[in-house]
Amino acid sequence: MRSGDSTGEQATLAVTMPTSPAHGSNDPAADKAAAGKAAPVGCVVLFVRHGQTPTTGDVLPGRAPGLHLAPEGVEQARGVAERVAGLGRVKAVYASPMERAVETAAPIARACGLRVRKNPGLIECDFGRWTGRKLKTLSRRKEWTTVQRHPSGFRFPGGESFAEMQSRALDAVSQITARHRGQTVVAVSHADVIKALAAAAAGTPLDLFQRIVVSPCSVTAIAYHPAGPVLLTVNNTGDDLAALRPS
Repeated sequence: MRSGDSTGEQATLAVTMPTSPAHGSNDPAADKAAAGKAAPVGCVVLFVRHGQTPTTGDVLPGRAPGLHLAPEGVEQARGVAERVAGLGRVKAVYASPMERAVETAAPIARACGLRVRKNPGLIECDFGRWTGRKLKTLSRRKEWTTVQRHPSGFRFPGGESFAEMQSRALDAVSQITARHRGQTVVAVSHADVIKALAAAAAGTPLDLFQRIVVSPCSVTAIAYHPAGPVLLTVNNTGDDLAALRPS
């Protein structure tokens, strides 16, 4: 399965992280006291990449309007909606304003009894003059090596840089998490945006974010706490999300 219309070139890979490592001290009394303290109030965000479109894997669609989900993408959206609704505690569903993201978010919102809230900070990277170009053609350009190996130093001609994309997405997430302390929310976005957010959560330099894979309708979950983010799962495409429930 191809990773899709992002700028990355990796094959699909699912990685699930434990929600809490089993650490303990040698002092039972101290452990008991620590367990009795309230955990910092945070927010868990389930980042969902939009479903497959007719151009996924062939074209860099960017922000060009009018791109809708393919029939397979519609089925993917229904599937991820069932998985997310199974958590039973989602309090809000946000989405990039692009049609493919809103169409993916719609069944999730219905399954959770919520409405879709469009958030421009979650929008696709602005690929400028590369928008709508075939990935096969772009991969032959000399700048493609920079996109893969030094993305932090690249700006799309007439568009956005990866650093700007990551910064405005982080700002959007900061506002969402501040609004939903102690809750779980969904944010439907795009591959490169989610990869950049996952890299930031893991403390991975932006120049290595292309090593992360985010497939259509996969779930990448990040818990945002006052002490810092915790990456719970990356590119989860089929596993039960019950492990994300608090223990």
